Amino acid sequence: MFYRIAADLVLALHLGFIAFVVLGGLLILRYRWVVTMHVPAAVWGAFVEITGRICPLTIWENSFRQSAGESGYADSFVEHYLLPVIYPAGLTRTIQFWIAGCVVVVNVVIYAWVLYRWKWSRTKEFSD
Repeated sequence: MFYRIAADLVLALHLGFIAFVVLGGLLILRYRWVVTMHVPAAVWGAFVEITGRICPLTIWENSFRQSAGESGYADSFVEHYLLPVIYPAGLTRTIQFWIAGCVVVVNVVIYAWVLYRWKWSRTKEFSD
């Protein structure tokens, strides 16, 4: 029972990490210090996709599932949980490059927008 719960918690953590990698840049509008955690997380997320590595969270989840008497899965978290929802076919290197590209583009756009807002609010401060 413990291992099953631990596997589910790692799964939830993994999903939260992916959401943070993709959209965490928006949090810096409210909490500027988040940038110190978000940039390394986004770099790691893109690195894992570009290199085709398996995230350590996937390994931990599989280990907990196997300890609970369940079968783990041979593919990555993205392939096992997200890909069937997003793409009907299996994960290929090309798709992984697209995912990594999306992570980078989304974050560049978010950071550009945040920097623009910061700059705009500063100019407004000085003009008042």
